Amino acid sequence: MNLGHLAMRSTGSSITRTLRHASEAALVLLAYSGLFLFGQAQPAATAKVQSTIPAAVQEPTRPEVQPRLDVDRDPIPSPDAEDSLPVTTASPFAPARPGEIQKLKDGIYTMHQDVDEVLLTCAVVDEKGRPVSDLTRAAFRVWEDGVPQPTTSFLHQDQPVSLGILVDNSGSMLDKRAAVNAAALDLLRASNPKDATFIVNFSDRAYLDQGFTSDLVALNRGLSHFDSKGTTALYDAVAASADELARHGKLPKQVLLVITDGADNASRLELQQAIRRVQNLGGPVVYTIGLLFGADKQEAERARAALESLSEETGGIAYFPHSLEDVDGIATEVARDIREQYTIGYRPTKSASLEGYRVVRVEANAPGHGKLTVRTRKGYYARKAAPPLEQTAQEVKQ
Repeated sequence: MNLGHLAMRSTGSSITRTLRHASEAALVLLAYSGLFLFGQAQPAATAKVQSTIPAAVQEPTRPEVQPRLDVDRDPIPSPDAEDSLPVTTASPFAPARPGEIQKLKDGIYTMHQDVDEVLLTCAVVDEKGRPVSDLTRAAFRVWEDGVPQPTTSFLHQDQPVSLGILVDNSGSMLDKRAAVNAAALDLLRASNPKDATFIVNFSDRAYLDQGFTSDLVALNRGLSHFDSKGTTALYDAVAASADELARHGKLPKQVLLVITDGADNASRLELQQAIRRVQNLGGPVVYTIGLLFGADKQEAERARAALESLSEETGGIAYFPHSLEDVDGIATEVARDIREQYTIGYRPTKSASLEGYRVVRVEANAPGHGKLTVRTRKGYYARKAAPPLEQTAQEVKQ
């Protein structure tokens, strides 16, 4: 079952649509009244008019009923029967089901399907943790499953990214949201102005409160859609947001930023399943900010371990500020880290027919820099190319 569906709150477009339906209904009612005043010379036509009046017109100021995150509501059913199977609790290191993400045929990252070229987003720091931004392609070495890999592409420039910002909306976040929202906006101001960003607020369900845009006003409005209550389904929100990136992100570099103040206590997915979903979808880098300074010690330890795992496996960083005052500086640091990354590509020497998890390691060495540390995702799932006659969801739509 596809978990990649984010619930949509009532937006301006949905209100406009509702008002339009209400206007149409009002016109029909006026027409019906006119027929009544001028007699019932044509009862059959009157009956027809009556049948077109909706049973109920939705109040445009009331929020729409939200679909559940764990129900697949694709308008076009997937052509792959296995895509509709429920998520299992099988080992997270088993290969993903064939056809699970066939809808990404046109995606930038194709290694999840045929392992043609693997693209790695890499950040490099020196011994003091300072970013290193003057390296050339010759400085990097890549290994896959312990075997050296020749690089096929290299890019180091301030590329715009597809970015998803996920903010915990559970009850414990009520007194933290103002500071968190301000820090998120500062991150956006410090980022590449061509970035395309979406906003997800999550508690026991995840809500896509603003789709991809570069408009800061719209993004601020999305962040303001919070009603802190309920539990924390962090892993489900991460999986659904990674799917949103894969389906609708137009830029090759993809990032998720997660801000939460506690451990997951409501997800259907386990942590390793969420990580596997991210890796299967091309590996967006996941940055996490854990506001754990007021949490119960045991919960804080569990949350810290989960956030560190999410970030380390995908090439991001987990931050744990000591107070809300530290969040703004961290947000600015995340923006800088994203803008200074390298992109390295290689075609694996191992056959694409050998499916399964592949471990990736990258090292960098350059004169005058001392010991360098490269941060990138730790691996990916290789999958065979689909048979040429097999339809994809994109082909069905066409």
